[in-house]
Amino acid sequence: MHKILVIDDDKMTRVAFGDALADGGFSPVMVCNWREAIELVRREDYDAVLIDLVMPDKNGIDTMLELKKIKPAIPMIIVTGHGDIATAVEAIKLGAYDYVTKPPDYRRLFLTIQNAIEHCDALKKITSLNAVVEVSFEGFYGTEKIMKDIINKISKVAQSDFSVIIEGETGTGKTTIARAIHRLSKRAGGPFVVVDIGTLPETLVERELFGHEKGAFTGADKRKPGHFEAAQEGTILIDELQNMSPYTQTKLLRVVEEKKIFALGSTVPLDVDVRIICATNSDLKKEVTEKRFREDLYYRLSEFTITLPPLRERPDDILFLAKKFMAEACAELNKTGCELSKEAAAVLKEYRWPGNVRELKNVIRRTVLLTREDVVPPEDIQFMLSDKEEDRQLMSAQMPLKELTAVAVREVERKAIKKALDAAGGNKSKAAPMLQIDYKTLLTKIKEYGIK
Repeated sequence: MHKILVIDDDKMTRVAFGDALADGGFSPVMVCNWREAIELVRREDYDAVLIDLVMPDKNGIDTMLELKKIKPAIPMIIVTGHGDIATAVEAIKLGAYDYVTKPPDYRRLFLTIQNAIEHCDALKKITSLNAVVEVSFEGFYGTEKIMKDIINKISKVAQSDFSVIIEGETGTGKTTIARAIHRLSKRAGGPFVVVDIGTLPETLVERELFGHEKGAFTGADKRKPGHFEAAQEGTILIDELQNMSPYTQTKLLRVVEEKKIFALGSTVPLDVDVRIICATNSDLKKEVTEKRFREDLYYRLSEFTITLPPLRERPDDILFLAKKFMAEACAELNKTGCELSKEAAAVLKEYRWPGNVRELKNVIRRTVLLTREDVVPPEDIQFMLSDKEEDRQLMSAQMPLKELTAVAVREVERKAIKKALDAAGGNKSKAAPMLQIDYKTLLTKIKEYGIK
């Protein structure tokens, strides 16, 4: 039973309210003045408070303000006569949830109390959820102010149904942000569907997005739903949006405006209830200016925009995240006591991280995997930060640690062989003993790795 505090100086009114609230399924507590109310609120929790507007010594508004200093989240409902409605409205501006007039319509009163309690519960959940989200996101993205501001934006836009464009370089975490928005939204129980425009041939984009009917083209032996249909009552993430052709942009604009899709080969529209989030590593405003992206579609999709900063612009987060990823990798590999030396930390902060958070994570994981030291020396980090494109691709690759191990070991072997050959002036007979392998094995490795 919800516990309701009633504050009224008139005994008959208190009795009437108490009997009605008890009959309505509430647990009323009655007091006659603000002093008693304050003492009770300090000691106990209440789900809502009914306050008479006109009372001697301290009126209802002043009483409400005193109570809010103690328990600001309790919903307050002002009880007033018809002649004081203007004052009651002023009380709402000062923080009251609502007001009811005397004599009250008890059905309306009960509904007002129930709505006030539900509203308060929802605010508590949102506040709690936002706190959890902030901690969780800081753990993944960092603690610099620029990221705190973005975390705050994510929490707010998630509660709406706005379409969102997430901008940022490769590896900044656009997909993770989109997934978080979905999980924090009212659509969290629905599907989260990702379609990457950059990986699809242009001829397949339309049918992948909107589906096709049986017989729509040669080989279409059955109907196939598209990504929009699969995302019904959920969220669709359209990644690499800048790669969408003008033709598909036109089709998408129609979907955004009409909330309907036409499958390829169909003349019957299908209603869709889908939130659209788009991700891009390009400057879409520039794409619009240069006529490569439709202006009307851009403004339809960018009801809210989140721009993720590159890691090089957040130097303090580099070490914060590096230590986090190192702890995770150590736990995964059952290693203990592994930490960065000051020199290794300096190398990390000086590097520009073209692959951003994703690259940092994989560099740290590979370092933990291969280092033999408890305190990681700078040369171990430098070894992982080769400027060669093939190494950048490896660092940016997303793969399980077990799979990454084999790839990393091959890289270590290849580089060790090249260093030995350089030291031996290209003489394979001299390089083999340096590597502690026989000449035939060295020849096999040189051929395998394509070393010249």
